[in-house]
Amino acid sequence: MIAHAREVAPAECCGLVGGLSDKNARTIYRLRNVTANPELGYEAAHQGICAAQRLMRERGEELLAIYHSHPRAVDPSPSETDVRLAYYPSATYLIVGLGGTEAAVKAFSISEREHHWKPVEYEIAGE
Repeated sequence: MIAHAREVAPAECCGLVGGLSDKNARTIYRLRNVTANPELGYEAAHQGICAAQRLMRERGEELLAIYHSHPRAVDPSPSETDVRLAYYPSATYLIVGLGGTEAAVKAFSISEREHHWKPVEYEIAGE
């Protein structure tokens, strides 16, 4: 995710994380950002989402997380738009911030229906 964010900066990147029901991530699915102004937001290409979900099913994976970047953020958190467009309440939302000397990845539970978000703890294992 961090490599993806750095490759497309200053535009925002986006993608999906698939994994097993034990909540261990297995696969990063990079998606193409097709929004009109990719430096200010993201919209994943519909075809890419469908293809990633098809691959997840074939691999026995489920959608664990949705990620995107905030290229100028030091301590990333969901924007109002991120909350408004959070259509997958069971997924964790990961935001990669590139504004500091080191990239920062933060995880959130976002409820579009209730218009709020909260931080989620995660662990990176087995790099």
